[in-house]
Amino acid sequence: MAEGSSKKRHADVLDSANGTQGKKKISGHWSQGLYASMSDPDMIVESDDKVVVIKDKYPKAKHHFLILPKENIPNLKSLKPDHVDLLKHIEKIGKDVAEKTDKKLKFRYGYHAVPSMSMLHLHVISQDFNSPCLKTKKHWNSFTSDYFVDSKDVIKTLEKDGKVVYDLKENQAFLSQDLRCHVCKKPQKNMPTLKEHIKQHDYSID
Repeated sequence: MAEGSSKKRHADVLDSANGTQGKKKISGHWSQGLYASMSDPDMIVESDDKVVVIKDKYPKAKHHFLILPKENIPNLKSLKPDHVDLLKHIEKIGKDVAEKTDKKLKFRYGYHAVPSMSMLHLHVISQDFNSPCLKTKKHWNSFTSDYFVDSKDVIKTLEKDGKVVYDLKENQAFLSQDLRCHVCKKPQKNMPTLKEHIKQHDYSID
């Protein structure tokens, strides 16, 4: 696709997310799905001049939101030093959304080191992992291993190094790790036993 056409499509989506034009259907590869969600009023939770907050279409916990910048930033590798303030704003909005949603439940705020979906997005996810959409080892490990990088650590890396780059091979290996409870670290033989096991833990804020 020509660069001009790509920029126009992104601008159209952001206009729609701001309510400045009608809902648009965006075709293309599934990895581009977040662009469409930004323009879907059924998915949008709130927005401001810098970000759009949407509900995850396939939530992996009781509460699961995505915070997306309106600036066209494809992924972590595309971040530049002058994006530090934006990342801090994204994290603040994420924490505000979590507090408004459930003041008693623990949340984490972070990024997948090597995300499958195009467009930078912060996950705001409650730690109960109570969802029928959480089905596979890959799902589990993507949120409970080092594949999931806390927002504060991404910000520190960008401040220190001026860039954020994670090794593809190393991080893909995290996804195939043996299943373990994210609280007590006890090994689990499969997803059904894991999902039954994690019910015993308390996910409320201390």
